[in-house]
Amino acid sequence: MSRHILILVENLSVPFDRRVWQEARALTAAGFTVTVICPVGAGQDRERETTIDGVRILRYPLRAATGGPLGYLFEYTQALFHTLRLAIRVRRHERVDVVQACNPPDLLFLVALALRPTGARFVFDHHDMFPEMFLSRFPGAGRILYWLTRIAERLTFASATAAISTNESYRRVAIERGKMPADRVVVVRSAPDIGRFVRRDPDDSLRRGKPHLLAYLGVMGACDGVDHAVRALALLRDEIGRDDFHCIFMGSGDRYDELVALAEQLGLADIAEFPGRVTDEFVQRCLSTADVCLSPDPLNPVNDVSTMNKVVEYMAMGRPMVSFELTEARVSAGSAAVYVRPNDDLAFARAIDELLNDPARRRQMGDAGYRRLTEELSWDVSRRALVSFYEKLLGRPAAPTTGSTRSHRVRDHV
Repeated sequence: MSRHILILVENLSVPFDRRVWQEARALTAAGFTVTVICPVGAGQDRERETTIDGVRILRYPLRAATGGPLGYLFEYTQALFHTLRLAIRVRRHERVDVVQACNPPDLLFLVALALRPTGARFVFDHHDMFPEMFLSRFPGAGRILYWLTRIAERLTFASATAAISTNESYRRVAIERGKMPADRVVVVRSAPDIGRFVRRDPDDSLRRGKPHLLAYLGVMGACDGVDHAVRALALLRDEIGRDDFHCIFMGSGDRYDELVALAEQLGLADIAEFPGRVTDEFVQRCLSTADVCLSPDPLNPVNDVSTMNKVVEYMAMGRPMVSFELTEARVSAGSAAVYVRPNDDLAFARAIDELLNDPARRRQMGDAGYRRLTEELSWDVSRRALVSFYEKLLGRPAAPTTGSTRSHRVRDHV
């Protein structure tokens, strides 16, 4: 009988959450049975129950947080209720060998504990530094909130059989702060599948008649720094004197409307384009055309130690980028990025200007990033680490699963 892994994720719907989707597909291909419990998506992933590429997905309704910390408390309470309800439903009909909980929040260990009496082990898939995330999002909320989230994190690690970290910084936190034995913490980096995330022919129509195209890909939330990028574009035009570029900001989030309004306020409506969530095909076409990509995540306690998906996706397309000086951004991108003083919009604009003036340097940086990704950071490397981890934990499955129900459709990317 195939070993059954139940994956819990609250932050995004699946398959929209690319990391969780890659993990689920890799484990299914390796012969494990995988069920995912997640929220219904905002504009995608609307079915309450479906099976895609052999992965069973159960979704629940969730109202995203608004306002301050109390809004998140309400969101997480809803999520815990629905996740526990669906997890019990799954366990009622079939054995669950492992509960893999992906944070945030650091509260899903409660669901894992509810299934522990039936033999389920708990694996913590550490996506975000929960305490640092709240500290960055609510800097004025005080030390009490920070220490409450530290307690939740500590209880999560204490309950876990093993942990999956997204990079070495997170692994160090699991070992030092989470008190996890080093041999029970594995690094599975987020990375695009270069067999599916491929470069395409440039589409010059995306430049909107300008010689140069800039691009941003990712979430547009409070900690993602897209406002820094928008202000940098205004400085690039007004202080540095360039008007030979167009910029496409791909993605959405709870700050999307504010960012569109900021661009209009700064007179960038004809320069900055906000198409919202777009398909994988559009992402690949846009990044294949872009001259410079933007990674404007500001320096804060969580961003400094987190690996940004956008960084490795830019590298997969062979694109140079501009980034603020962050520890894990430099670890990931290496020489594929120009790093500037954190949170300095003018320095960010000047770095864009330098790259636009130097096509040979852009090519060298893009080539270096692509080589680094394919040789060291590709999803194939992470996939092998993940499958090996589970084979050691549960034993090697008898054979890969076959005859799965498949759903073929174009999925939103961001």
